[in-house]
Amino acid sequence: MATEIKMYGTSWCPDCTFAKRVFQQRGVSYEWVDISGDGEAAAYVEKINKGNRSVPTIVFPDGDVLVEPPKAVLEQKLALFGR
Repeated sequence: MATEIKMYGTSWCPDCTFAKRVFQQRGVSYEWVDISGDGEAAAYVEKINKGNRSVPTIVFPDGDVLVEPPKAVLEQKLALFGR
């Protein structure tokens, strides 16, 4: 099981910028993976999202995945991790 949150996204995605801001405000560390320059990561995101490159795709250490989450949903998930 991974020990860190992984966020897949692109530099031009406003939802990714928003999610990064939520993580920053809460002091949450995560690994950022830009799928626009990483074919393997892009393929992984497509696999998770049934062929779509939906970002941000956020993978949590417990295996849960949030895709383009609204703020309340993302904050609720982070609260479960005590963050």
